[in-house]
Amino acid sequence: MKDKHFLEDRSVELAEYLVSQKATVRSTAQKFGVSKSTVHKDITERLKKVNPQLYKQVAEILKINKEERHIRGGLATKKKYEETHEKEDSV
Repeated sequence: MKDKHFLEDRSVELAEYLVSQKATVRSTAQKFGVSKSTVHKDITERLKKVNPQLYKQVAEILKINKEERHIRGGLATKKKYEETHEKEDSV
């Protein structure tokens, strides 16, 4: 089993990055080379016990991300559509 302090330290490090960059769980996971599940567990469950004040900041970012995710999804779909049609036009 991993050292408890390692997990606590990692949860704080992930949370500080997420808050400072206003990042998503996905981008945070990519930055640190861990799974989205790991990031989510660290910043919601572990962090709440280790640093409640930082947890409140993270919760606010997660709330904003959840409210905006349909917009990001639509933009990603639009980009994919445009890239697909660019390739077809150039052929």
